[in-house]
Amino acid sequence: MAATAQPNGFLGHPRGLMTLFFTEMWERFSYYGMRAFLVLYIVAAKDKGGLGESPATAGIIYAMYGSLVYLMSLPGGWLADRYLGQRKAVLIGGVIIMLGHITLALPSEAAFLPGLGIIVLGTGLLKPNVSTIVGQLYAKTDIRRDAGYTIFYMGINLGAAVAPFICGYLANTDGFRAHLVDWGLDPNSAWHFGFGAAAVGMALGVIQFWFGSRHMGDAGRYPTKPESTGGGFKIPPFALKVVIGAIAIITAFTFWRLDAAGVSKKTIADSFGFGLAVVAIAVFWIMHREIARNDDERRRVRAMAVLFFGCLSFFGIFEQAGSTINLFTDHYVKPTLFFVDFDTTYYQSINAGWIMILAPIFAALWIALAKARKEPDPVTKFALGVLLAGLAFVVLLPACGTIADDVKVSGYWLVGFYFVSTLGELCLSPVGLSVMNKLAPDRLAGFVMGIWFLAISIGLYIAGRAGEEVGSLANHLELGRPVTLVEQAKDGAITITTTYPAGMFYLLIAFTVVVAGALFAMAGPVKRMLAASEPAELPAAKLAD
Repeated sequence: MAATAQPNGFLGHPRGLMTLFFTEMWERFSYYGMRAFLVLYIVAAKDKGGLGESPATAGIIYAMYGSLVYLMSLPGGWLADRYLGQRKAVLIGGVIIMLGHITLALPSEAAFLPGLGIIVLGTGLLKPNVSTIVGQLYAKTDIRRDAGYTIFYMGINLGAAVAPFICGYLANTDGFRAHLVDWGLDPNSAWHFGFGAAAVGMALGVIQFWFGSRHMGDAGRYPTKPESTGGGFKIPPFALKVVIGAIAIITAFTFWRLDAAGVSKKTIADSFGFGLAVVAIAVFWIMHREIARNDDERRRVRAMAVLFFGCLSFFGIFEQAGSTINLFTDHYVKPTLFFVDFDTTYYQSINAGWIMILAPIFAALWIALAKARKEPDPVTKFALGVLLAGLAFVVLLPACGTIADDVKVSGYWLVGFYFVSTLGELCLSPVGLSVMNKLAPDRLAGFVMGIWFLAISIGLYIAGRAGEEVGSLANHLELGRPVTLVEQAKDGAITITTTYPAGMFYLLIAFTVVVAGALFAMAGPVKRMLAASEPAELPAAKLAD
């Protein structure tokens, strides 16, 4: 569906942006609300209502779940392009996500993996397509596009800012557990109330999207009709859905049987990571060799590949907020901030809070620089984003030097950490959504957005595995000051663990410096690729409108 400019009505942008803003806000409320306590739930002892797994296993589950959530954006985007249309895909996906959170809200360990699987399928339909519709509200040459995606990104982070307080309070605080006792309920069921709150959030998002769709014109209404191929075979939509569902079920069953047969979770996770790499290589090979129709589209694919590399590298660092940083907070950071009690889950909202403050500034900055013809090219923005994500860990290094066996550090270190990482996020994430949409041929708009989310999928996998792999390397090299953690279980057993958190941060910083340097080096060639693919520039007077 070709982009057409829509009437203004929301902060100087098309009115349909408001509908998509709040739809994504509620979807991200459900996602980040659960993310705030997911790893904590997995590692919590069974006598506290958790799953009783090790931090390494929690990292593997977080990696594979987070990765699959975004990996399913590839078939989800393709289904929308060819059969459903983006609008219908968003609606169906939202309902499925809601059902997944309802499943997790059931007080049964057996519901955990099926619940995660249902959310994976629903997010694959919703996530790439709601972002695609945003781009269809604007003409390709509209200089408001980057700013529009930045405002849309504020909706994501409004949900992400509120969710940890609501879902985290229900799932992980002594206060709510005390209320459950007063009501005659099992306090260990608190985790499932957190999952239930996420389901309510997604339900509100579905309702809002249903009633607000009338403001979006024809954006996302219809699938792209494939051009005639001379009577080639076409898979019926229902059959395609059955095939995808069957593959997902078979894959999950295979992993379960391998684990039951004694194959380690690490081996399964390593195999999954190898599979992700194969999928990424295959997607770009097919895009470049088979799907691209001319030199212009092949240049676009090569530019996408560089942005893809920058995206997965950034999210491999940034998304450790839900795993490594969450556990770091739980173990080493004081549960107070701004003179009030501040649960571990609440710290997950700080990044979103910074986004709410800084996003309008960045939106105005990109427009001002575009009008002055001084706006950095997309790859330079990506390089800055990756570099800032790594520099955020520099903020935590002094804190690592003050941690003692029985002394926790101030939460203000995390406030600074999230400030720097948020600067990086705003240089990369909303800009990436915009430029990928701009590079995509109209017939592949949803699929190309799925490629963007494939990069995030790989980044999330890297983030989930980093806690074990990079942490183990830091311990082996004995980088930084050692920290001893003493934990006593309910049965009196004592576990003593020695870690090198500063060493892990040193390694992550080094990784980002190398990646950022590579991106800066590729900025010039990619800029020339993009320039060759763009239409003639508009007159300066038009740019100033």
